[in-house]
Amino acid sequence: MINSAQLDGIALVVGSGRGIGKEVALSLAEAGAKAVVFADMNEEWAKASSEESAKYASSKDYQTSVFVMNVEDAKSVEDMVSFVIERYGRLDYCVNAAGVDNGVHAPLADTDIENFDRVMSINARGNFLCVRAEAAAMRKQTPKTWTSRNGTRDIGRGVIINIASANSFAGLPGKGSYTISKHASMGITKMAGLDHSPDGIRVNAVCPTWVRTPMLEEELQKNPEVQGMISAAVPIKRAAECEEVSDVVAFLCSPAASYINGASLLIDAAITTTLRLF
Repeated sequence: MINSAQLDGIALVVGSGRGIGKEVALSLAEAGAKAVVFADMNEEWAKASSEESAKYASSKDYQTSVFVMNVEDAKSVEDMVSFVIERYGRLDYCVNAAGVDNGVHAPLADTDIENFDRVMSINARGNFLCVRAEAAAMRKQTPKTWTSRNGTRDIGRGVIINIASANSFAGLPGKGSYTISKHASMGITKMAGLDHSPDGIRVNAVCPTWVRTPMLEEELQKNPEVQGMISAAVPIKRAAECEEVSDVVAFLCSPAASYINGASLLIDAAITTTLRLF
């Protein structure tokens, strides 16, 4: 690993009980984070993931803890951030991975309003609440510096990464609620990165397509046709492994990415670059 790709700060991962969020937390621990807070609605999942992270942590002083929260509740989000600051003294890396899928696919005219409101409340408003609270805490911190072979540079007060989606850029028939919510996540990323750049806070997003999470594994078991869809749509004919997303997040948190801000990184094996018919 190149020196500047290593981490040495305090991380908070929202939605880290399972799936991409869990793998992100493990990657951050592996990359050198001194502490990782596992925030999730499901305490059992979060505790199990927190305990597992110790196996991969590279910091000799590694610490981990769990915070049960709900991204739809503004006070819960603010309490989560306060918990991290009070326990560890600062907050260097935040990754917002909590989210829900579309559910039943339907044309926009047939979209269930209650389902739309639920998806937007979690994926868009919940993301906004997290970024808002995280940035408010980070801008009060002392900036950090990084010394490399070219000298010492300011790397700011903190990094926020949103887990968005390839659907932040392209639609999928019948998946309007999810697509709209993930477009909103990109708007949050861009505006937070722009507004808080003077504060030394970087905000970026990673945008994967099909990822081999427990949810996808369950879907493949119930509906083998999904594998055919993946093979037809994805140029390399397979879903992404969680690590192929989580390791990118760790890089974006690191000093190696200190000039990347307000940006989105597609992790989709080129699925959004062209129409594939076979």
